[in-house]
Amino acid sequence: MVKLKNYNVVLKHFVLLLTFALFFSCAEKKYHVSRIEGKKIAIENTLSESSEIENFIKPYRDKINDDLSQVLSFAPITLDKNGVWQTSAGNFLSDITLEKTNPVFQKRENKTVDICLLNHGGIRSIIPSGNITARTAYEVMPFENTTIVVGLKGEQIEEIATYIVSEKKPHPLSGMSFVIAKDKTVKDILIQGKPLDKNKIYYVVTSDYLVNGGDNMVFFKKSVEKYDLDYKLRNVMIDYFKTNKEIKANTNERIKEE
Repeated sequence: MVKLKNYNVVLKHFVLLLTFALFFSCAEKKYHVSRIEGKKIAIENTLSESSEIENFIKPYRDKINDDLSQVLSFAPITLDKNGVWQTSAGNFLSDITLEKTNPVFQKRENKTVDICLLNHGGIRSIIPSGNITARTAYEVMPFENTTIVVGLKGEQIEEIATYIVSEKKPHPLSGMSFVIAKDKTVKDILIQGKPLDKNKIYYVVTSDYLVNGGDNMVFFKKSVEKYDLDYKLRNVMIDYFKTNKEIKANTNERIKEE
């Protein structure tokens, strides 16, 4: 007769060994980077293909360059963004934005724009002395920001003044003036030369970027009315250049210190 005792022991050991083997084979495997290889892949381009692309693009590029290079106006002096509470470029841009958007707003809504507030950082270049072209507008305002008019209560107009003082930046401002007291509070706020009426709704033209809270101008989010003029800030400049053969900045003070 065959003795099965030892055979059973061997079988048990085999099953146990197989179980451990299966367990470790199912365990998560860890991989390590041992070597990184790279090689150059040549991008082939024939001269004829480049010539065809260039010939196709050239008429469009030439037309754009001609349009951008057309002289529209003239600047006797350079307008820049240097200043404590106001700058020549800031005064100019806020004034012309108020001037050019007001007729549009009046025609559409039968209402008048009272104030223009833009942001100092939005001015990306100087307006150099000499001939002014459409390219100048693209350099000063390279972004696609459009003009928005919002209705603000008197309380938010006070917030605008307080914000400007706290920021200590010459944000472009038109249609509004105020005095900074010695204790850094705001007083004597005037809108279009008249004292602030806290019970009145004032209409402020600005950019879509600021209306959405850009530069922490959160007071715009408290507006009671909002109107998109679909009129880009850059186009405001170009339209002004076309109708004014010489440009200059108004130097009247909008913000004074005691």
